[in-house]
Amino acid sequence: MASTTVALDLAAQHRRGRLFVVFAAVAWSTAGILQRELSAGVATQIAGRAFFAVLALLMFVAVSEQGAVLRAFRAIGRGGLAIAVLMAVASGSFIVALNHASVASVLFMQALAPIIAAALGTVVGEPVPRRTWMTMAVALVGVALMVGGPGRPGALGIALSLVMSVAFAGALVITRHRRDVSMAPATCLSQLLLLVVAAPFAQVHEVGGGDLGLFIALGVGQIGLGLMCLSIGARLIPAAEVALITLLEIVLGPIWVWIFRSEQPGAATLAGGLIVLAAVALQARAPTESSVPPP
Repeated sequence: MASTTVALDLAAQHRRGRLFVVFAAVAWSTAGILQRELSAGVATQIAGRAFFAVLALLMFVAVSEQGAVLRAFRAIGRGGLAIAVLMAVASGSFIVALNHASVASVLFMQALAPIIAAALGTVVGEPVPRRTWMTMAVALVGVALMVGGPGRPGALGIALSLVMSVAFAGALVITRHRRDVSMAPATCLSQLLLLVVAAPFAQVHEVGGGDLGLFIALGVGQIGLGLMCLSIGARLIPAAEVALITLLEIVLGPIWVWIFRSEQPGAATLAGGLIVLAAVALQARAPTESSVPPP
């Protein structure tokens, strides 16, 4: 009876983790539709988003830690500091890479994160089931079809995109193996690092009339809410699975543009998106091996 209860608890934990990661992907997918309306430069975009993300995440930490904010930041340890640096690198690299390579190239490189996370996970002793490898391969095929391959981007754009994918995958693996400590302070610290780095290069006079509202939406909703959900979900399911589910961001981004800006994506984008969705759904319905207790 006890073993059955443990199995049910673990299964519920994994379902909850998958749901939170889906919420994170949905939040992140709004970046394109929101940033397309911004008139400020790259450094100002990064600083503006990071400023409001810090405020939102700091509030989340205060609520989740019942006011013990300083204690929560001290408790993250070296693992939390590593996550903060990696998430800051991934977030910053993503924005800068878009200025040196096509969106298709950056998204294609981003889709490599599940493979990198799986490889890093095996290094720290987290085996990846064959089913997960298969679904990741299917998802990569879908992304390749959707974005039309990496094309001929510049070397700097490809390098930044690769840095982004490796940093994101590394953060997922560490988050998975530091479930004893809340990672919400680490995600807040990651945005604070971005703010410190970008603020000296930001130009306040570049901020247009509608930019402030967009910065709030990006910082609080797209980044803040997304990282909140990721900080919860990534502690409950394997890193490779987290990275796989976050591929939904790549599918949903064009859909929002289609709905709100009447820009219909091409047939390849729709077909590839459906393949990615199918791979994510297949993985989400997979039984969790760790949910079966030992005899």
